[in-house]
Amino acid sequence: MKILDILSADQIRMPLVAKDKTGAITELVDLLAERGKLSDRDAVLQAVLAREATRSTGIGQALAVPHGKSNGCRELTMAIGVPAEPIDFDAIDGKPCKLLVLLASPLDKTGPHIQALASVSRLWLNESFRRDVFEATSPEAIYAAIEKHHG
Repeated sequence: MKILDILSADQIRMPLVAKDKTGAITELVDLLAERGKLSDRDAVLQAVLAREATRSTGIGQALAVPHGKSNGCRELTMAIGVPAEPIDFDAIDGKPCKLLVLLASPLDKTGPHIQALASVSRLWLNESFRRDVFEATSPEAIYAAIEKHHG
């Protein structure tokens, strides 16, 4: 799974206006809707928030990967957000999140959805990539970091 197959620089928002988990998720879903990636914004938002309510997607090391499956999108898509201030996502390590990667996929695309989650998690394990992201000052710089470390 190539992240850049489902992400473009205009699907990265930096900084996010939102100050909390629900606001940040909503802002990223709205970004995907603005980019024409969703057929039903409300259905996708509901799916992602419902998934978040079952278990936090704050996976640690300042990363959260909120995600959901819904008929509100035609294909797997991604948005990335960098909050102005770290947001509490009830992460497993107790630390607030500095990078949010939202994934939305159709109900019938479980395989690609899981592959994308795994790709993001593997990439985040790369300390050099995390450093590049934390030093980034623009969406283009984050996109370039993904290009450099993930191709």
